[in-house]
Formats: sequence, structure tokens, C-alpha cells
Amino acid sequence: MSRARCQRCLRPAGHCLCPLIPQLPSRTRVLLLQHPSEVNHALNTARLAALGLNNAELIVGEVFEDLPALLQRPGYQARLLFPADDAQPLAAYAASQEPLLLVVPDGTWRKARKLLHLNPLLAALPRVTLAAATASRYRLRKAPGPGALSTLEAIVQALEVLEAPASFEPLLRPFEALIEGQIAAMGEDTYQRNHGAQP
Repeated sequence: MSRARCQRCLRPAGHCLCPLIPQLPSRTRVLLLQHPSEVNHALNTARLAALGLNNAELIVGEVFEDLPALLQRPGYQARLLFPADDAQPLAAYAASQEPLLLVVPDGTWRKARKLLHLNPLLAALPRVTLAAATASRYRLRKAPGPGALSTLEAIVQALEVLEAPASFEPLLRPFEALIEGQIAAMGEDTYQRNHGAQP
């Protein structure tokens, strides 16, 4: 028999994160396109971002038939948050600048690239990137390289650049609690053996 789950954060009822999830406003609209393989992942950070931001939407799929309508948001310029040689580093909004519709693919790097391959309109969007990403707090997954962040961390850093001096740090509270809970469940010894500092 499966354990009861919170229908909002999808965590087991005894580990519901909802009390830690903020309700933050943002000028930027965030559109999260999540690969189906991420939906039941224990650390579903895209869902935390969508729940914690008032101006965010999460859509799960591989091929997004309604992408043209999703990208045509009056008053927003659509940009894809994804690395590329020609990606423009994000910078704070100028006073009269139209806010961004920040499109964020969610999945492993391989799955995120697949989303772009299956959705040419997505791949054709102008790309933006973080000029200097800080180190990830995601202590349970080996980063593929320096500057590799979870989806939630990338969104927080992007919004803090675009909307400075606003802080989006509260979005990370449920993320931190989730990681601490996972470490506690596996035990400190197992955590250190598998995820501790590498020589």
C-alpha cells in the first residue's frame, strides 16, 4: 500500500513541504517545461519553483503542442535559460524594459536537450545564461561540471540578477529541507561515503 501524499507538493504526507513554500511575486514570468521522467523524482525542484512563484507555470511533457500560445505572452519577451555559445548573460532590468518570459527546461542535461530537439520552436528561442553561477547546494547529486545547478537554484539566481535587489532566497527553504531530509534518511555515514567531499 502506498503512503499518503500531499497533493500539492507530492511529498509523503508526513514530509509535506508546503509550510516552507513561499508565495513570491516576480516581474519575470517563469515557464517550466518538465520532462516526464522528473515528475516522481524525490527532489522535484521545478515543482517547488512553480509552487513558490506566483508568476510561474509548470507543464509536463516531451512535445508541447501549445508552445506557440505559451510563448506569445503579451508584455513579455521569451528567452530560453539554457547554455549556448551565443547565450546572452542575464542582467538587471532597465527601467523601461519589457520583462522576460523565462523558459526553463527541467530534466537531466540529456533529457533537457531532448526537449529542445523535439520542440524546434523552443530550440529557436534566444538563449540567456547566468554570467557567474554560484556553487550548487544540491549535495545529493554529482554536478556534471562547475556552475551546474538544480532547476530551482538556476531560477533563483536568474531572478535575483534580473530583479535586483529583490531576494528570492525563500524559494530555497523547502529545497534545503528536502536535502536535509534525504541525508537524514540515508544516514550520515552513507551520505559521506557516497556524496562527501571527493579528494
